Amino acid sequence: MPLATPSAPPRTSPRCPDCQENVSVSDRYCEACGRELGARRVALPYPESESATPRPCDACGAQQYDADGYCRACGQLRAPRDRFEADLGAVCVATDRGIAHARNEDSVAAAVVEAATGGAHPAPQTVVIVVCDGVSTSEDPQAASGTASRSGVDAALTALAEGRDAPDAALAGLAAAAQAVRDIAVDERHAPSCTYVSAIVRGYEADTVEITVANVGDSRAYWLVPAPGAPDIPPSQRLTVDDSWAQALVDAGAMDEQTAMKDPRAHTLLRWLGADSGDRPWSDTCVRAFRTRGPGLLLLCSDGLWNYQPDAHGLAALATAPEPMRAARDLVEFALRSGGSDNITVALARVP
Repeated sequence: MPLATPSAPPRTSPRCPDCQENVSVSDRYCEACGRELGARRVALPYPESESATPRPCDACGAQQYDADGYCRACGQLRAPRDRFEADLGAVCVATDRGIAHARNEDSVAAAVVEAATGGAHPAPQTVVIVVCDGVSTSEDPQAASGTASRSGVDAALTALAEGRDAPDAALAGLAAAAQAVRDIAVDERHAPSCTYVSAIVRGYEADTVEITVANVGDSRAYWLVPAPGAPDIPPSQRLTVDDSWAQALVDAGAMDEQTAMKDPRAHTLLRWLGADSGDRPWSDTCVRAFRTRGPGLLLLCSDGLWNYQPDAHGLAALATAPEPMRAARDLVEFALRSGGSDNITVALARVP
């Protein structure tokens, strides 16, 4: 479902999903019935200072650090944490530094808005996910990926609260992320950059789920069916198209995908988010809608995973654990066993 520009938001005010009273998009609770209007959210990696259980210093075992991360007892710089993960029930996320990189330049953010059962128009559960991969050749790539993932989720949630449809909200999230990344540039030579892939998962009709994806760069979204599905369940497949040199070779008919990925320029990005990528760094076909029945899994990931297994059926075979958090960990561990040459980020949402 290609979209060029977002449509104007509706003129009617958003309503509480339980009692249908008018609310503001900035309200956290409905004044009429008291329902919490916000979403459960997570954004990773988070600063070590926000951890509920600070890790001991590797050198002396103390747990007190200054604002710059140096141990107050011995002066040792705190080593970066290798992995962050979170389970929101409807979506599980994990990001790992990998083996070769000194820091994690990936980021993932997710939010879950629970289903509303009251009122004349019950609302389905909504899941919004964004995965970003910082471009290592740019300055401060971790700043770009972090601000893009958080801004993308926030803007998509706001658009949905305003009554806009999922494709419109996905593009609103992408546009907000692109602007947020441009805004962190301090001068014309400073252009932190990242890739972007997002998904909005909502009930569509009866037992059907609509998955709306948007992407810039080469982070990907997949639909996975780990076990043999019913005849009317779509098979495992990739839902996004890379903005990369390898994909351009495939699209031009010059090479098949396997051969194109062996080209030394295969991972060169043709589109990305950054101050040097223009005001509209996405293609006209970057937003797509996919409708399916379950059971299955929606996977969003950085190339730190799919570099080692780009095939959707192969990824599905790795994500067979009954618990999505365990399946997410299995995918991360597979990438580490395969070499861990890049940061690894995984988000898994179950479609029951």
